[in-house]
Amino acid sequence: MSYQDQYRQKLVSAAQAAAVVKSGDWVDYSWTATTSRAVDKELAKRMPDLYDVNFYGGILMHEPEIFKIEDPAAHLTWNSWHMGGIERKACTKGYGFYNALKYSELPRWYLENIRSIDVAIMQVGPMDDKGFFNCGPSASHTYAVVQTAKKVIVEVNESMPICLGDRTAYVHIDDVDMIVETDNAPIDAMPPSKPGTEVDKAVAELVVKEIPDGACLQLGIGGMPNTIGKMIAESDLKDLGIHTEMYVDAFVDIAEAGKITGAHKNIDRGLQTFAFGAGTKKMYDYLDKNPEIKSASVDYVNHYYRVAALDNFISINNAVDMDLFGQINAESSGTKQISGAGGQLDFVLGAYGSNGGKTFICMSSTFKNKDGSLASRIRPTLAPGSIVTDTRPNVMYVVTEYGCRNLKGLSSWQRAEAIISLAHPDFRDELIQEAEKMHIWKRSNKR
Repeated sequence: MSYQDQYRQKLVSAAQAAAVVKSGDWVDYSWTATTSRAVDKELAKRMPDLYDVNFYGGILMHEPEIFKIEDPAAHLTWNSWHMGGIERKACTKGYGFYNALKYSELPRWYLENIRSIDVAIMQVGPMDDKGFFNCGPSASHTYAVVQTAKKVIVEVNESMPICLGDRTAYVHIDDVDMIVETDNAPIDAMPPSKPGTEVDKAVAELVVKEIPDGACLQLGIGGMPNTIGKMIAESDLKDLGIHTEMYVDAFVDIAEAGKITGAHKNIDRGLQTFAFGAGTKKMYDYLDKNPEIKSASVDYVNHYYRVAALDNFISINNAVDMDLFGQINAESSGTKQISGAGGQLDFVLGAYGSNGGKTFICMSSTFKNKDGSLASRIRPTLAPGSIVTDTRPNVMYVVTEYGCRNLKGLSSWQRAEAIISLAHPDFRDELIQEAEKMHIWKRSNKR
């Protein structure tokens, strides 16, 4: 049977596809820009009659229709691999929960721990003449999901950017049970990032001067990494490489400025390698059928051995807050989950293992509370319930608008002094007093 014959045989309506989901099922809803839309609309109509349906997904870029039913907590549970604003609201309403896992471990976890998903639903690009559907900007862990799912449903969207990559960037029709043709609406995109603040720019200047020509870059999520990326694009740096968990708009700016060649990459030379992308239409257009792009499974991209194999690897991520011991919290506000572990620790470990590599945790020294008062991101100890994303032995450079300090190998009193020097001046005396109470401050330390 030809691939086209298989396609016609497996073609169903969104309602027919939604009908296969039963009470008690575990359903994978894909990831970021490829999260289900067509089947989601039809499944929402059925959800009031279903119970105990568990969903996997992450970094939702639109609110699923299943979230909009009356009392969703009575019918479904959303299990997130990495949370955004939509999922945080689901948590407060009692049906959203975070799954703690290093992002690089996700494919293995599906294969070894889940072993069987009842239904997997994902948006994909149109089938090619070899029977392959492209996963767009979400190769991520899709290959493992398909291998473990009892039923695989693809929603074909002709607006999907075709992100060239290895085998894990595609789903073959032989592995597909149902095909749903969509209205081909543009995939979820982010608005253009806001201009960086003066604090963002101050941090960016400190980081960019530490980057050598020929470095291989990873940028995390957030305004500050994007600002750093834009400053790299405006710099004199050359022959840069890209190997990153998340592809963001800043990389397009760097590429269009002629800074990216990948000529010095030890692996995937000449290619920009990533696990997933989320950005503006400009970014998706850049990724579409671009032969310089390599989309691949996250266990390939994020594994710290592979990161460490790339010389002069520069990892740039941000944080919520940190304490005087050097513990980094990048994912929660106390017990409130904000995002997730993601791949930050993988890149912190991998970049330090790289020949000439450096890892930077960047943040503003302060933030504003709801009442408008100023608070320090550098705390004596992390708030009760806060999550330690990067343990203190693994942290290298920490950067605020007040400086850039390498914490590797420092004793507790040296570390406290270095960290306090990064704090806003209004909070330094208080931090010194707390450091003294915790016996991590020497009398000879600078005040």
